[in-house]
Amino acid sequence: MAKKKKKEGPESAPTPKGREAWRLISGIIFGILGVYTFVALTSYIFTWTHDQNMITHPNLFSSSVQVENGGGKIGFLWAHFLMGRLFGLGALIIPFFFLAISFFCLKIKKINLVRVALLSLFGCIILSVLSSFIFSFSSLSKWLGYGVGGSYGHHVNQYLITLLGLTGTGLLLVMLFVVWLFALFPGMPSVIWSRLIHPVKPKPEPKPEPDPEPDPDSGFELDGDPIPFPVTEVEEPIEPIDDRDPEEGSLESVYDPKLDLPNYQFPTLSLLEEYKDRVFEVPAEELEKNNKRIVKALSNYGINIEKIRNRPGPTVTLYEIYPAPGVRIAQIKSLEDDIALSLAARGLRIIAPIPGTNAVGIEVANDHPSVVPMRTVLDSPKFRDAKYELPIVIGKTISNEVLAFDLAKMPHLLVAGATGQGKSVGLNAIITSLLYRMHPSALKFVLVDPKQVELSIYAKLEKHFLAKMEGEEQAILTDTQKVVYTLKSLVDLMEKRISLLSKAGQRNILDYNNKFLLRKLNPNNGHEYMPYIVVVIDEFADLIMTAGKEVELPITRLAQKARAVGIHLIVATQRPDVKVITGLIKANFPARIAFKVVSIVDSRTIIDIKGANQLIGRGDMLLSMNGELTRVQCAWIDTPEVERITEFISDQNSYGSAYFLPEYCGEEESGVADVDLKRRDPLFDEAARLVVQFQQGSTSLIQRRMNLGYNRAGRIMDQLEAAGIVGPQEGSKARQVMITDPSSLERIITSLGE
Repeated sequence: MAKKKKKEGPESAPTPKGREAWRLISGIIFGILGVYTFVALTSYIFTWTHDQNMITHPNLFSSSVQVENGGGKIGFLWAHFLMGRLFGLGALIIPFFFLAISFFCLKIKKINLVRVALLSLFGCIILSVLSSFIFSFSSLSKWLGYGVGGSYGHHVNQYLITLLGLTGTGLLLVMLFVVWLFALFPGMPSVIWSRLIHPVKPKPEPKPEPDPEPDPDSGFELDGDPIPFPVTEVEEPIEPIDDRDPEEGSLESVYDPKLDLPNYQFPTLSLLEEYKDRVFEVPAEELEKNNKRIVKALSNYGINIEKIRNRPGPTVTLYEIYPAPGVRIAQIKSLEDDIALSLAARGLRIIAPIPGTNAVGIEVANDHPSVVPMRTVLDSPKFRDAKYELPIVIGKTISNEVLAFDLAKMPHLLVAGATGQGKSVGLNAIITSLLYRMHPSALKFVLVDPKQVELSIYAKLEKHFLAKMEGEEQAILTDTQKVVYTLKSLVDLMEKRISLLSKAGQRNILDYNNKFLLRKLNPNNGHEYMPYIVVVIDEFADLIMTAGKEVELPITRLAQKARAVGIHLIVATQRPDVKVITGLIKANFPARIAFKVVSIVDSRTIIDIKGANQLIGRGDMLLSMNGELTRVQCAWIDTPEVERITEFISDQNSYGSAYFLPEYCGEEESGVADVDLKRRDPLFDEAARLVVQFQQGSTSLIQRRMNLGYNRAGRIMDQLEAAGIVGPQEGSKARQVMITDPSSLERIITSLGE
């Protein structure tokens, strides 16, 4: 008997190949079951209301009865049992349990099936009851029939509420859910505990062992391997890298300033509108009609032409006229008003001749002007593929060609035009162009907005793109005094950068930064990566009228010298007056944009010739650059679009603060304690009477009424405070006037004179 059992035993046991076959078959079956269950459950969530009536249908399995569940009728019944009758949303764990069994059988991953089974069952239960509890008070309480938690979750939830109340049930379920999570992810408690108790410290870099005799001309090396900058921890002092430019880079890796924000995403075009309903083509009938009118108008005055061509633009069409031999250009130009009358055209302008051709140009406004969406010009190859340092796309020319340029080559830009003619939109187009192409590490803006309405929309970019003086609350400058200090701070920064360029033996910021990126300049010697700085002043006239030379002089210095160190100015004004756009300003702003103005004088003030007074407005402008004048339709970008762009950028990781400019302390900051009333300003008495008369302790009042610069007016105000005539400064508010009647003031003035 024993021998027989011994003989039969091995024959009845499965062979290793048989076990592997069964594991393979089981793994495939459970894998298919897991996927099928997942499809049936997820489909049930969206189709259960339609299929629910089919449960009691007598001919459910008839071909005439249709269900919408992705798993068919079997899938619907299977999902209804698991989700509707049992666990609700908790049933979504079951497919993953089947997949875990599949992975175990197929040996894809080592799995403890007992642990997985217990966790899956507990998860189904706790998620069922918890979801039923959470959504029992909402409109989803009847979702999936018995609610989000299924029949099981619904009844258990009702029982627990009667037993423990709402608060007790909620606390119990949250506790059990946390226990389940900790059991599912055993490492979670220790990770959370370490994050709360011990701050995360970056893994220290391995300490390099310096070579005892580094080569001063090629940086320093350890065992032949270059060390990346900067080295923060060394056991022995290391000689600094020499500032001279060695034949080969002293360090192996290239410095990348973008690594501070490695995941920064540039704005997408989807943030902008297409404005398809506001983009029109000029009809052929309109072009032909204007051709005939122009020919007829010229023929009425005995001027014959050989041919006429047209080049339609967004808002204006250029008609090229080729006069017959013997016709003087001056004859055509003198008929400008007559041609405009015959065409009944607004904004007609004659170019005699068109530069580089033997034709005369007549620009005529289109009957239906078209906008130029900012999205269109940003997506153009001329902008996307441009190899510019500071790329800007401003709009489309009269020939319907996208116009892009490099602000770094301009190097400063003056923008002027009457109110409501597109100046603010033009500034937004310029700033948006830079935001779409420049990384925050490479560009910073200094934004000046005396009107406090135009540039405030960019305040959200403070920790990405804005620069300010340390200690200032707002990065958008609105106060004249702060503008003066910031401009003078920029002058100091310019001088510092010029010194660094000279020290490095470089002529401009581009060459300097390239050398720094190659790690040929030592930060320990003061060298640093220099971002470009673009200063945008929205209303220059307000600053000139309140601060005068205090603003004009630093702007002039920056315009004269700051180009080489990457500081560029964009100055805008709606008052193209010679008192605002002075000869000194114009001489240092060779690139200028003129929107529509009201007079020839204003046009000549901006671009030195007439023409801006003949524009049609609404973004129509003349760009004077490199001695050429180009008519352009400014790209249109609306305020909501700018808000979406700033929101998109501000939602991303940022630097800890704005880019800080050097601190500037003006002489008017000496303080009241240092004021010597025996050395009062000669205009002290007059200023005191003025302040008491108007009961307004404002520096700007003294400036306007007495025609003084800001610094001198500020010193007089400090003297008035020291004399007890006005109170201390209270932020941006006017000072309180302590003297109310003239007689008391005269007694104070008399006592000071003794």
